[in-house]
Amino acid sequence: MSTPGRPKREYRSARHGGCLMSTIYTPARPSSAHRLRIRGLAYHLETWGSAELVTAERPLLLLLHGWMDVGASFQFVVDALAEREGAQRWIAAPDWRGFGRSGSCADAYWFPDYLGDLDAIVDALSPNAPIDLIGHSMGGNVVMAYAGVRPERVRRLVNLEGFGLPATQPQDAPKRLRQWLDELKAPAGFRPYANADEVAARLRTTNPRLTADKAAWLARQWAAPDAEGRWQLLADGAHKRVNPVLYRADEHVETWAQIEAPLLWVDGADTDMSKWWGQRYPRSEFESRLARVPHCERDTLADCGHMLHHDQPERLAARLLEFLN
Repeated sequence: MSTPGRPKREYRSARHGGCLMSTIYTPARPSSAHRLRIRGLAYHLETWGSAELVTAERPLLLLLHGWMDVGASFQFVVDALAEREGAQRWIAAPDWRGFGRSGSCADAYWFPDYLGDLDAIVDALSPNAPIDLIGHSMGGNVVMAYAGVRPERVRRLVNLEGFGLPATQPQDAPKRLRQWLDELKAPAGFRPYANADEVAARLRTTNPRLTADKAAWLARQWAAPDAEGRWQLLADGAHKRVNPVLYRADEHVETWAQIEAPLLWVDGADTDMSKWWGQRYPRSEFESRLARVPHCERDTLADCGHMLHHDQPERLAARLLEFLN
C-alpha cells in the first residue's frame, strides 16, 4: 500500500532468452543518461533532475560508487530520497573509468586518476558552487581525499564504508611490482553469464539481502549481452590486476585531516573488516584514522552490511536528509 503524496513503486515481469525472470524493480524517479568528455575518456553519468533544481540549500548531490559497481546502483536511495522530499534535488552518479558505460584506459588504474576525474566532473557540473558529495567503499576513499585537497568545493561530505586500505611498507614494493609485471602478460577478464537471470543470481549470492526484484534490475545495469548473446560484466578486466603503487596510509590520512566540510560516516552493523583484511588492518586502526577528521558525525545502520544503499535504502535516505538539510 503506497503512502499518500509519495511515488508508488511498480514491479513488472519480463521474459528474456526463453527464461521467465522474477519481477523487476521499476524506479520511482527514473534517471537520464548523459555523456561527458573527462580527461580524454567518455564518461557515463546517470542524472536525476537538472541544474535548475539547485539552490544554496540543495546543491548538486554527487554520488560515487565503489569497486565493481556502477552509478545506477544508487537508484534505490534516489527513490527513497524522492519519497521523502519529492524530486527537488539534482543528483548525478557517474560510472568510474573502466566501470559501467564509461570509457576504459590502458592496462592499469591509479588512485590519483579517480581524483583527477572527480575534479573534472565537479568543474563540468558545478563550476561555481560547492556540492554535496557521497561516496561508497572505493568511492568513499576517493571523496575523502578530494574533500581534503579541494575543501572549498564540498559543502557536505558522506562516506559510506570507505575504510581505506591496510598500510604498506617500502619493502612490499619489489614483490608488488613483480606481481604486476607478471599479471600484465596475461589477458584479464571476467567470466560471461548465460543470461540476466544468472547475473542477478550472482548479485544475490554476493549479497543475500538484495531482494530478487532489485537484483533483476541491477543485473541490467551491471552487465549487458555481447554479440553472441552472452552477458558480460560492464567492467574492464584490468581492474583485477594488482595495483603496482603501494597504498601509503599515512599520506591518505593527511588528506583526511584537511577536510573542512562536515562529514557523515555511515557503516552497516553487520560489516566485519576482519573478513577482508584479518589483522593487517584492525578496526582500531581505522578508528584512529577517522579521528583525524575535524568534524565527523557517525551512524550505524541495523540489519545492514557493506552494500548499505542496497540493504537499507530507506533508512539511509532518512539519515542522509537529516544530515544534508
